[in-house]
Amino acid sequence: MVRHSSFVGVVALALPLLIAGPGSAEAGVWANDALAAGDAVSVAGYWTVGNSAALRRATPLGPENDRPAFTRIAPVVPAGEPGTVAPGHEEGYEPPAESPTTVTLPKTVGKVFFLDHEGKERWCSATSIESGHRNVVATAAHCVHDPADTGKASAKWVFIPGYYGGKAPYGVYVGAQAWTHHDFDTAKDYDKDYAFVNVYNGLRLSSITQVTPAQYAAFTGAKWIQGGLHYTAVSQETGRLGDNVGGQGLRYNARPDAHVYAFGYPAGLHLDGNPQYTGETIKYNYGRLASRYTTTNPATNNAETHIGVLSSWTPGADGSPMLSSYEYGSRLGYIEGVVSFLVDQDGDRRYDLITSAYFDGESAEVYRKADEVATGSPVP
Repeated sequence: MVRHSSFVGVVALALPLLIAGPGSAEAGVWANDALAAGDAVSVAGYWTVGNSAALRRATPLGPENDRPAFTRIAPVVPAGEPGTVAPGHEEGYEPPAESPTTVTLPKTVGKVFFLDHEGKERWCSATSIESGHRNVVATAAHCVHDPADTGKASAKWVFIPGYYGGKAPYGVYVGAQAWTHHDFDTAKDYDKDYAFVNVYNGLRLSSITQVTPAQYAAFTGAKWIQGGLHYTAVSQETGRLGDNVGGQGLRYNARPDAHVYAFGYPAGLHLDGNPQYTGETIKYNYGRLASRYTTTNPATNNAETHIGVLSSWTPGADGSPMLSSYEYGSRLGYIEGVVSFLVDQDGDRRYDLITSAYFDGESAEVYRKADEVATGSPVP
């Protein structure tokens, strides 16, 4: 069994990784992509300027993505020894005096915002996951690599835990480095549809002001140029992601029959055009995992070992964590998958199943690469 302590990385390893070029990879199952590349302030500013107008404009990824039909088959057989990474509490955590008897929502879950290959503002769901440097976000790989643009990471990628109504209660965490499975990065293999993203320390930008080029040049604080306009802001770091909200654990090579809670931001319409969710607040879904595989166009979808749980969630839930052993008091559990597909099984044009790639030893290897990387301050 793999314990968290064995994943603590060495800071000296982080710097070459952070400057690696897009799509670069070494021998192994993983691929890595630089995201903000030293421009974190302008990325945060893009989403927060104008009373967070871009956050409010963004739309969920989907439903134009391929949503295949799935059929249940025999359970996935783990190919290696089961392992876990223990979850971690936020700083100052104190257990409740009495154990809650109803579901409590995790602080770790939020939205990731990014630009797709057409420059459209999009979002998915995601969660903080425990790591040695407390700076890793887990989500679906297609929420990092646009499915329509193979091998290229999405632009202006940020994570906002606890997001609601355009608010960022714990700050904005700009993506620094994305880690995905090589097979997704190069061939969009949805059996490997997961990603672990290193983020900079959280950032709040206040008193955002449009200024002249001369004022911009003289200003020594947080500043950026957007759409030909010059902006300055008062900036405040909010600290490391895991220190603020904690981090979920990881479980891999497990029997795919656990009872799990999925937490995320479903939004938009069912296939028949009927609304059910707004995407403005976190929702949860509970059920028992089962093994699934695609029956339509498998050569394209490459989703032969997915696990799934019954759910009526709609697009926007992509990337949501599926958590086993979830405790109401700590609001922590173990990630056994992240939502990859939303499926209409019975053909009534309403989603009724969410699926995830099965987390195996290769998933853990990709996670370990993210666990090694230190990021630090987003402000030069």
